Amino acid sequence: MIGSGPGSVAAAAIVIGRGTGPARGPPRSWLQTGALMSDQPATRRSCSADEVVSQLRSGMNVFVHGGSATPTTLLEAMARRTDLEGVRLYHLHLMGPLAFTAPEHAGRFTSVSLFTGPGCRAPIAEGRAEYVPIFLSDIPSLFASGAVRLDAALVQLSPPDRHGLCTLGTSVDAARSAVDHATLVLAEVNARMPRTHGHSAVPLHRPDAHVTTDRPLHEHPPEPETPEVARIGELIADLVADGDCLQMGIGAVPDAALTRLRTNRDLGIHTEMFSDRVVDLFEAGAITNARKGIHQGRLVASFVVGSRRVFDFVNDNPLVEFHPCDRTNDTSLIRLNPGMVAINSAIQIDLTGQVCADSIGHRIYSGIGGQMDFIRGATLSPGGKAIIALPSTAAGGTISRIVPELTPGAGVVTTRGHVQWIVTEHGATNLHGLTLSERAAAMIRLAHPDFRAVLTQAWQRRPR
Repeated sequence: MIGSGPGSVAAAAIVIGRGTGPARGPPRSWLQTGALMSDQPATRRSCSADEVVSQLRSGMNVFVHGGSATPTTLLEAMARRTDLEGVRLYHLHLMGPLAFTAPEHAGRFTSVSLFTGPGCRAPIAEGRAEYVPIFLSDIPSLFASGAVRLDAALVQLSPPDRHGLCTLGTSVDAARSAVDHATLVLAEVNARMPRTHGHSAVPLHRPDAHVTTDRPLHEHPPEPETPEVARIGELIADLVADGDCLQMGIGAVPDAALTRLRTNRDLGIHTEMFSDRVVDLFEAGAITNARKGIHQGRLVASFVVGSRRVFDFVNDNPLVEFHPCDRTNDTSLIRLNPGMVAINSAIQIDLTGQVCADSIGHRIYSGIGGQMDFIRGATLSPGGKAIIALPSTAAGGTISRIVPELTPGAGVVTTRGHVQWIVTEHGATNLHGLTLSERAAAMIRLAHPDFRAVLTQAWQRRPR
């Protein structure tokens, strides 16, 4: 368990009134106050979750901490309030039960996904929730600029250290900007949230109220590996050299690639997120971060999702730095890492190289995220490679994911002007510099054999 001993400031808690109405403008950052917990009255105490969320008011714009840091205790208490109306909840991928998305709460709470997950897909499709297409690197500035005025932020924090500093734990991403710019900050301080290094600290006096909990974080265990995914992992691993710096997402494909890099040396990590397989590589000695061009010697991420193993790995680990996603995903910084290899996924790719990664037709599935940030950063890196990897089929082999044209409504996340390497279980091809006809021929070779004739006919019959 992660926590503090008897007599430490972990026992201290806080309820500070900052007003309860919607914000008229962002407050001064807590970094400008110069105050630490030791300067605060010792009589402050923890509240119940219901008391914490009692400070929310109708009509507020509220940020919700995401991923494994989803503050479920506060969300459940918020959903119990029957007096709230018109509350807009801005968030990235949320995990765990999401009571506020239930149909009976329509009009009371509106989910606004900046990157969505399973719990919000149906509400978006049914018109009860909203989706904002946006690069991950651009989200913090939404809150900092006031383009989206945050009246409140619901976050989950680690317990405070002897300096009275909590941390944002497993997810710094856009939560850093939210905590710095929301008028009202309401927190769940969880004894099991790891303390993370980097730009993650939040003084315990920053929240206006908090509840203390001791509950497991939401986990995402590694997915099983199919033969197709195993082959994709092998092909990606063949593109990675010693000393390269990696960015990857979560799921079976990146896991398969990482599993096959255990014998590589001096790999670096500069990524928006990572999961359990990075821990495996680190413990195998494959990751040293020694050849990175920025944050040398440090593994850099914006958030982590995985099992308890990855949470324990990042806990108080000075070799792992968490930074806001406008830094981790800053193309001008990503490109400073030589041999930057970005490994991302797709839902569909057309024969010219247009990549859909956020929707299935009109149905929103995930989000733009950081794919384009890292595609461009890796392409500009000396010796870098931008990889889009996916199985060639879906639905048990009945649907080709290589298509003549994207399904109507599908969003282009990576354009055909940005795309570089495409990998399926049938091969790996670099589309950069190829003509449309050359791309089509290459993509057809990457498709499943059952669909190659149909794809060839479709290309030959395309309108001109």
